[in-house]
This record gives sequence, C-alpha cells and structure tokens, in this order.
Amino acid sequence: MLELMLINVRKLVSILLLIILPLLLVMVSPETAIALIQQQEEAPGQILYKSRHSLRDHQGNSWQVILFKRVKNGEVKDVSLRLVGFPGSVTFNHPEPLQIVFSNGRILEAVDEFGEKAPGPNVGQYDLTDILPKISQADQIELNLSIAQTKSAIAVPSPVVLEWKAINSPG
Repeated sequence: MLELMLINVRKLVSILLLIILPLLLVMVSPETAIALIQQQEEAPGQILYKSRHSLRDHQGNSWQVILFKRVKNGEVKDVSLRLVGFPGSVTFNHPEPLQIVFSNGRILEAVDEFGEKAPGPNVGQYDLTDILPKISQADQIELNLSIAQTKSAIAVPSPVVLEWKAINSPG
C-alpha cells in the first residue's frame, strides 16, 4: 500500500514539474521572448523577422500586433508595426500617425505607412525604423490608436517590448 502511494506521489510530482517548469522558464528567462521571433526568407538575400501577438486594448477589444523587420543583403530596409482590429468593428483614421506614449509622459509619433491605401479599414501600419531604437527594454509603452469610433490604447507588455528590441538588434 505504501509503495503504491509513493508511486502515485512521484507521478503527481512529475506532472506538476512538467506543468510548472515551463511556466517558470517563460517568466524568468528573457531569452524566451527571442524564441518567439519568426524568421522567413522572402527572396534570395531577403529575410523577414516577425513578432506577432494578440493584445487587448483598454476597452477589451482584441488586436493582432505584428512587428516586422525586413533585411535585404544584410541591410535593414524597414521596421514596421502592423495593427489589425476585428473587421467591421474598427476603422483607422488614415493617414493619422500612431502615438507611442511612455510611462513618463513622453510621446513619439510613427508615420502611417498605408495612408489611404490600407488593405482594409481595420488595418494600420506604421514606420518604427527610427522610433524603436529610442525605446529601451525597461520602458513601459502604450500605443494610442487613431480610429474612427473612439480613441483606443493598447498597453504593450514588457516581454513584447523585449522581443521587439531583439528583432531590432543588428543581424
């Protein structure tokens, strides 16, 4: 009986370790953010690095937030942030800039890359080439979106900022 209980306890401990250990690794290790970066070859000599997250704005609406960097023959061509809201529920005010608001009140504006030629009214894309180097890994930032219905803001979690910084690093 005691032997059977020990086997069950060992199984329970093993299961708990399998569940808890990966969670601890994600929470503790900054390298895990880097592992989420996707890399694909678009053409010979042209690589696209991409980070994709589903984040919620302060009203609870879900957004796809995609940062990507395009490198051609070792030279960075662009670093852009694409924001995609639920179709039919949001319309971006093109060509309004994206405001990036820091916790200390500083505001940077990213240029709308689509202007009037967005693939859909619920899609915005902004140039972060010159802005991302000004954001540190420790910064807490919020994206203020200019959409037709109302002002909307998305808080960007620190692990996502860390991932963006990893994408923007040389290479």
